[in-house]
Amino acid sequence: MLADLAIAIADGADCISDLRTLRDQPGLFGPVASLPTAWRVLDRVSAASLSLVRKGRAIARERAWAAGAGPDLSGECFLDLDATIVIAHSDKQAAAGTFKHTFGFHPLLCFLDRDDVASGEALSGILRPGSAGSNTAIDHERVLHLAIESLPAPARPRPKGCASPSYVVRADAAGATHRFARACVEVGCGFSFGFPITAAVRDAVLALEDEDWQDAIEEDGGVRDGALVAEVTRHLDLAGWPVGSRVIVRKERPHPGAQLSLFDIEAGWRHTAFICAPRPGAGRDERPSRRSRCATGAMPESRTGSARPRPPAFPTCRAGSSPRTRPGSSACSRLRISCAGRSGSASSTTPSSHAVRSPPSATGSCM
Repeated sequence: MLADLAIAIADGADCISDLRTLRDQPGLFGPVASLPTAWRVLDRVSAASLSLVRKGRAIARERAWAAGAGPDLSGECFLDLDATIVIAHSDKQAAAGTFKHTFGFHPLLCFLDRDDVASGEALSGILRPGSAGSNTAIDHERVLHLAIESLPAPARPRPKGCASPSYVVRADAAGATHRFARACVEVGCGFSFGFPITAAVRDAVLALEDEDWQDAIEEDGGVRDGALVAEVTRHLDLAGWPVGSRVIVRKERPHPGAQLSLFDIEAGWRHTAFICAPRPGAGRDERPSRRSRCATGAMPESRTGSARPRPPAFPTCRAGSSPRTRPGSSACSRLRISCAGRSGSASSTTPSSHAVRSPPSATGSCM
């Protein structure tokens, strides 16, 4: 019965009555339970039996991966955590008001990023009331542990000193807590979290010299148009973070519709940041072996409701009327900065135009 429900969900079902889609195709799915039977089965699933359900799902995944449906574990693997709002249109169990002034739930999910699976492979998730916090570290930690338990034993990360596949945990700024970062390191994973642009980060950005800014490099090796990156770790106090943590800031010309702070409007650039650390035992500049889905400092992909990353070909706009200057030079030597799927490229001589602030528009929006 639970297998029938899982198949229905994979086929797009969003309520139990959608089982009729399977029931109407007995030649393909065989006997399918009736709606009352499905209700009774779900009602009997208690908290004590959930562990057995998870164990059965892990066994099924192990067999599927062994049969050839598994991902490539030879390179860097990414575990993406994100929360999403699910609207409830009536009074439901555990439903509550959300921070977006709606009513429903605020589940937290973890997906294994896979190039061959459009939405990634779902590993774990917990249902939370709509009033649940975005940066509740204990929830992130629980979802991570459930995700690791759902992986086949040979595919799980292991603490430092043990040979295992390499994993990096990614999350938006809601996951950037000391406790969750330590939890990632303890289970043998690196991490890469969105990092808020606080007053300390703004001061660090202003303290950078022109030569500190480097061309932002796409994963395919091309230069990201109008974007620069710099490391500000030395200007910040990261005493509460795991050893080896680094903070990278990216600035780029705002795209249409970008939400800008007063700092961004004054500088003429849109700033984002992320904090990262390699998996325990890995080198400082270890690079992932395949494309990363997440943009620098951005949320995980829209599989859980976050906005889609802007395609490289999408036109950018200037905050002001100063002429565009393409950063970098083909004659420059390049030094890569990478961490958890984000990378940058440095030139030995940075054009002076990078340091010139474009005058903001009168309304503070893109022109």
